Amino acid sequence: MALMLVLGSLMARREPFARTITIILAWIAIFSGGFVLFTFRDDLGYVAQRLRSEATGEPVRHGREIRIPMAIDGHFWVDARVNGKPIKFLIDSGATMTTIGRQTAADVGVPVSPNRNQIVRTGNGFIRVATGTAKDLQVGDIERQNLPLHIADDDDLNVLGMNFLSSLRRWGVEGRWLILEP
Repeated sequence: MALMLVLGSLMARREPFARTITIILAWIAIFSGGFVLFTFRDDLGYVAQRLRSEATGEPVRHGREIRIPMAIDGHFWVDARVNGKPIKFLIDSGATMTTIGRQTAADVGVPVSPNRNQIVRTGNGFIRVATGTAKDLQVGDIERQNLPLHIADDDDLNVLGMNFLSSLRRWGVEGRWLILEP
């Protein structure tokens, strides 16, 4: 009915052909935009959440779950707290243990075993790591006590591994979001 109204008004006008085509294309763009907005109206909230999360660097809370947006590099990064101090972690479901660097462990007060007695296979080969325990590791509202850690000599990357993820009720990737449910 709206289309008939627009076509009727265009036919009643005696405009040059090029101007009529321009008006028709403008109306098609308006109706297409309305159709897209109507079709994706439920997802627009996620767009706003994603923009807010990108701007603040904070995960989005949706009820009890925490939604972490995929970064531009295709990974999921989260700002966590270890023993009350902020640390940025790469979330890696391929890592068995949560791993932090030796300097990071010293900065947050994680006691480190004196021996590097564990050999771990990583994406970059085999490395020796020491062990330690975080009294408290917190991601958003999710908090875990006495979480075992690997301490690597290389301090360039902190990895949140499966020993944290498997303690959750549910976790998974939905689209470009990592969902963590305590």
